[in-house]
Amino acid sequence: MASSVVETPSCNEQRLLIVGLGLIGGSLAAALRASGFNGVIVACDPSEDEIARGVEMGLIDTGGVTLADQVAGATMIVLAVPVLAMESVMASLAGVLSQAAANVVLTDVGSTKATIRDCAERVFGAVPANMVLGHPIAGSEKSGVAAANPRLFADHNVILTPEPGVDPDAVARVRALWQACGANVLEMDVERHDQVLARTSHLPHLLAFSLVDTLARQDERLEIFRYAAGGFRDFTRIAGSDPVMWRDIFTANREAVLASLDDFEEGLAQLRHAIERGDSDALIATFDRASHARHYFDTLLNKTSYQAEYNMQPQGKVTYRVRPGGQAKGHLRVPGDKSMSHRSIMLGALAQGVTEVKGFLEGEDSLATLQAFREMGVAIEGPHQGRVTIHGVGMKGLKAPAGPLYVGNSGTAMRLFSGLLAGQAFDSELTGDESLTKRPMGRVADPLRLMGASIETAEGGRPPLKIKGGAALKGIFYDMPMASAQVKSCLLLAGLYAEGETRVREPAPTRDHTERMLNGFGYSVSREGDTCWLQGGGALSAGPIDVPSDISSATFFMVAAAITPGADITLEHVGINPTRIGVINILTLMGANLELLNEAEVGGEPVADIRIRYAPLKGIDIPVDQVPLAIDEFPALFIAAANAAGTTRLRGAEELRVKESDRIQAMADGLAILGVEHTVVDDGIDIVGNANAEVASYGGGRVDSLGDHRIAMAFAIAALRASDDIIIDDCANVATSFPTFVELANKIGMGVNVEGEND
Repeated sequence: MASSVVETPSCNEQRLLIVGLGLIGGSLAAALRASGFNGVIVACDPSEDEIARGVEMGLIDTGGVTLADQVAGATMIVLAVPVLAMESVMASLAGVLSQAAANVVLTDVGSTKATIRDCAERVFGAVPANMVLGHPIAGSEKSGVAAANPRLFADHNVILTPEPGVDPDAVARVRALWQACGANVLEMDVERHDQVLARTSHLPHLLAFSLVDTLARQDERLEIFRYAAGGFRDFTRIAGSDPVMWRDIFTANREAVLASLDDFEEGLAQLRHAIERGDSDALIATFDRASHARHYFDTLLNKTSYQAEYNMQPQGKVTYRVRPGGQAKGHLRVPGDKSMSHRSIMLGALAQGVTEVKGFLEGEDSLATLQAFREMGVAIEGPHQGRVTIHGVGMKGLKAPAGPLYVGNSGTAMRLFSGLLAGQAFDSELTGDESLTKRPMGRVADPLRLMGASIETAEGGRPPLKIKGGAALKGIFYDMPMASAQVKSCLLLAGLYAEGETRVREPAPTRDHTERMLNGFGYSVSREGDTCWLQGGGALSAGPIDVPSDISSATFFMVAAAITPGADITLEHVGINPTRIGVINILTLMGANLELLNEAEVGGEPVADIRIRYAPLKGIDIPVDQVPLAIDEFPALFIAAANAAGTTRLRGAEELRVKESDRIQAMADGLAILGVEHTVVDDGIDIVGNANAEVASYGGGRVDSLGDHRIAMAFAIAALRASDDIIIDDCANVATSFPTFVELANKIGMGVNVEGEND
């Protein structure tokens, strides 16, 4: 894929004065030189040798040891001296700033901003309007200008903490300075900066200094350091940093460092007690939570895929380029059912005992659910090759999370969590990615409020959801206005904590995984006709769960075989829950050659192998009663319709408009690009297909999936009957439901190439 050249922002200062030519000051000069900076760089440093070395290295044009001699004509002055030296340098500057250019800007690189702000106020009476406090989050254990690194700031954060009265032009110029060095520039207030850095930078350095000092004073210190492994060297590397600089930092940021040290000592004491008691559950809870949090929060901050990191998939912007034609043959086992994977974690966490899960879907949404329960104190081992071990804490054993629970792109997780959290004693907040924040949550918030829950939503009933703990829930009889397994499940989970009976009536059949799994965990759920109910106040007992393959994921390969001449695909161990088989029923009505083999029941859920071979399809009017049973499968079914003789008509599917995207419109837009005749209506679509096996059914083109995983996979399958390449943009979210999709698609004979930012 061709790559575009991204121009590095430029710094246009005429004369830059760096006060303090150490690692940071020297690296700043080196980075500017590497960026093509055209101005003059001068330096002031108490060491003549450092100045001479800076000139010799080509980093600075000139410099000296006397500040007054270097200020004249400077348009920007960067204070790169130790924190406790800042005040004396500012005092020297105060007397000579008139020699600088009229539009001079002051900035600094100190790592404790409150102390430096106080220095400025003492020296100047107030922080000058032309002074922008800043801090590059970069460094090395090396020191001095000889250690200067032109890449030191590249892709690192620089935090600016400008005071309220600062000149916006000064902020813009300092921002340009750091952007020219390749840094990401952020802003926050002084106090927040010092709190954050105390925990993320100052505390780790303090621990490294302490550990190395403690071990260096042991009698057997030579043996200890001789046999130290890589982890020890990696962690203690920062203990080689400049002692004077770090003395100043800890002195200057004393209160924030002590607060972070208190938190650390509390956590360390808990680990000590767990080791003393031999409490393996507490140890695995801490270690596993920390291990996964390290990866998880990195990916959230970097806006990359947590799941992709574990499977070495491209991250960032991902595009599929799918060659036209190909085969559709083979035996496949697609990943575990996402709906059941979510529920297995939720109920396993609330159960007494240890729940062993097999077939767990290691996709983005399911991993977000795992992480949320880790943050509420549940010990969870895995996932590893679809296996997860959950150490249940019981119905009342969850603990308050430290912050909002992030559920990624999963509407299922958010709606089910809202019911579960409504019954907890602690406050909680549910948030998700940009796509999820646009999806309606009033449909669960409103009935939960009828049960006595206290829930706040954003405007229009959208996420985030803020749930107040300690509510006394009461069972209700809720007649759902629309069929939704997520709403039903939400209310049943809230009903576990409610006084009395919770009854839910659905206008059409929906997935019953929650009812089946609750019964499997020993919690009785009854059903009669269109109504199910349970009594609050019971308990869940742990047990093994074997998650069947997801019929929604299997659908893409069912359609692939149904539309491709000569195709023959067998999909193994697929869940065929009666509330999920709409796709089987619809494809059969369209004339698909489909049969179920090896039918069995596993953990209360029916499963079977599904064999599907090519047969000409015909257009149909999709029965309205099948719509709720196939609501997630329609993007793929639209591709089947585009390859069927005649017109396929869908009605009663307005739910498709409020999924990860407006799936009716998104699919219609893509079909239009391919040249498929169709007509969109409010609650559905008419698609005119082509079943001539001798020619391609439509053309190729570039389609936008709108970040919707099912749209992306549907158009990938469409390429089997296209006349040209189909290029699908914004496919990273396929990892949310089907992390092995590309691998399996190519295995059956398709040609899917992945193009991403990491190519």
